[in-house]
Amino acid sequence: MEGWTCIFTSNMLHEADFVKTLLEENNFTVIIINQKDSAYLFGDIEVYVPSAEAFEATQLINADKSE
Repeated sequence: MEGWTCIFTSNMLHEADFVKTLLEENNFTVIIINQKDSAYLFGDIEVYVPSAEAFEATQLINADKSE
């Protein structure tokens, strides 16, 4: 995905949804790509933001984790 950066990866959909909501509430554009296999339950859910917003989005996620 040219122009987008993966800033969060999890194997739990609710964690990726939480990060997506946090970012959207702070006016980031967010895409979730679910690569989890539904039959065997392996794979990850990835959260992407535009590359220009990746640093700020990562800072926001890290600040939320430290609270």
